[in-house]
Amino acid sequence: MENSSDKSNQLNDLSQSLAAAVGRVGARVVAVNARPRVASSGVVWRPGVVVAANHTVRRDEEITITLPDKRVVPATVAGRDASTDLAILKIETGEGQGVETIESTEIVVGQLVLAVGRTNGESVSASLGVVNTVRDAWRTWRGGVIDKYVRLDVNIHLGFSGSPLVTADGSILGINTSGLARGSAICVPASTVNRVVDELLARGSVARAYIGVGMQQPVYLPEKLRSKLNLSQQSGVIVLSVELNAPADKAGMLLGDVLIALDDKPVGDTEDVQRLLTPERVGQEMKATVVRGGERVELTITVGDKPQRGGRRGRRD
Repeated sequence: MENSSDKSNQLNDLSQSLAAAVGRVGARVVAVNARPRVASSGVVWRPGVVVAANHTVRRDEEITITLPDKRVVPATVAGRDASTDLAILKIETGEGQGVETIESTEIVVGQLVLAVGRTNGESVSASLGVVNTVRDAWRTWRGGVIDKYVRLDVNIHLGFSGSPLVTADGSILGINTSGLARGSAICVPASTVNRVVDELLARGSVARAYIGVGMQQPVYLPEKLRSKLNLSQQSGVIVLSVELNAPADKAGMLLGDVLIALDDKPVGDTEDVQRLLTPERVGQEMKATVVRGGERVELTITVGDKPQRGGRRGRRD
């Protein structure tokens, strides 16, 4: 049976481990000066590459990074992805080394974690909590795909968006943000961060397949119509708007069309459409099947790359 002294020693050991983890990761955590009043946090993810929360990087020029040794260096925006709330900054001096990360599959509910931020350039701050929820891949409200849904019971203080989520041994699980889930603390897993960093460094943006339509989900297909067109599905998505000169417009899609399939794969709601419009489809032709005036119509759409639209305005954290 453990006595109070043993428990005190265990608690002291845990405390020392957490403090050591903060010290270890703090050497990679920087302050990002890219908005008025309050700096946000960032991580030197690779040599000369800082990852920050996109919604906290409010300007494209006159950005500086405060390093752990208190030096202030200029930085440039290498790319943004509002859909995953990540921005990549290049440090002109090339300072910093990469960080040790673990894959998102190793994040488990109940895991003790830390958010380690730096908002004033003087010292790091830390917030302790646990992983609240882990679920499969999810799509953000801006259309970005996150490899795992990781919700936290960790306080994301003002300036902590862009900070790393850290294990008790100092490994980095991903990047914290409150800009993707109505202010809730979310971790963008390291696997997603690496994928986005690779693409932003290569092309400055992340490919987002789109066809340029507004849709309502789902609409019921009457049994008589299903029988006539030999359809097994009971619903489709009605087209409420078509962007001028967008891929769907160029293919001849019309307001009021009911989309029932893409590349012969049934479409019953907007989630089905999003799931089929994967980044690798950009530039490729895709067959779209619609119901128009009670008849089946086949269209050929050349999938486009969705334009980046802002994404810098948002919460103050």
